[in-house]
Amino acid sequence: MQEDKLNTIPQEAFDWYDSYAHGGMDRRTFIAKLGSLVALGYSMSVLTSALLPNYALAEQVSFNDADIKATYVNFDSPSGHGKGRGYLVEPMNVDNDKEGRLPVVLVVHENRGLNPYIEDVARRLAKAGYIALAPDALFPLGGYPGNDDEGRQMQSTLDRTKIEQDFVAAAEFLKANPRSNGKLGAVGFCFGGYIVNYLAAAKPDLFQAGVPFYGTPADKALRANIKAPLLIQLAELDERVNASWAEYEQDLMAAKVRYTMHMYDKANHGFHNDSTARFDEANAELAWKRTLAFFEKHI
Repeated sequence: MQEDKLNTIPQEAFDWYDSYAHGGMDRRTFIAKLGSLVALGYSMSVLTSALLPNYALAEQVSFNDADIKATYVNFDSPSGHGKGRGYLVEPMNVDNDKEGRLPVVLVVHENRGLNPYIEDVARRLAKAGYIALAPDALFPLGGYPGNDDEGRQMQSTLDRTKIEQDFVAAAEFLKANPRSNGKLGAVGFCFGGYIVNYLAAAKPDLFQAGVPFYGTPADKALRANIKAPLLIQLAELDERVNASWAEYEQDLMAAKVRYTMHMYDKANHGFHNDSTARFDEANAELAWKRTLAFFEKHI
């Protein structure tokens, strides 16, 4: 069904959605542009249902799965909003190291708060043997509101510097988990990809491996600080984010950062998110396989 939707929706609709989702156009303009496709024979209901998320499609691991334990935890964020909250998922029956500890992974959401897709990514990591924490940047405003449109609007009102510090605090909190082996990885999507790049540059000793999915780089002045190896996942059709790659790669090479970049053929921004028609199953599975192999190697 997802493949059928991808084959029937023109690329400009995905581009319009990306612009809308990242503040490049308002909802009225987005819907008006979709309306222009209706005159060409496309169904508005098919377009909107395909482009907007359906989180029932994104649950690969149930929160009731016996192999994991999922809870919400609070943490201090003195340089951010004071307090933070995240979704903590721990594996139950896995092989620990000799001291009973496990590697830990910070999971960073898109520009709309901690939605069900990101929670499921945390559960997938726990099923793979990692302790995962997915913070919610919207906690100071009451948390993810249940829909992405409102979540985007809420996140846009928060101070970006304080959000960054909330994720720093979350990473430190996770790394200090009693079951942690002291090795921290981070994976993020869209805005979350930016946060992974930011943490690598602003806090170079904090984590040991970063996987930014279609995220823009940290400020240029910070990039020389990066120490951790990076696995950078980009989508071929994501012109907005890809425009920053050439310069970022030059800075990574100048800083002698160990990095690998994968450009996924014919994939859109958000191709890993299995709640919309942007989802590209083959590329998403390959990217996730590479992510797990990267974490296994480095943490």
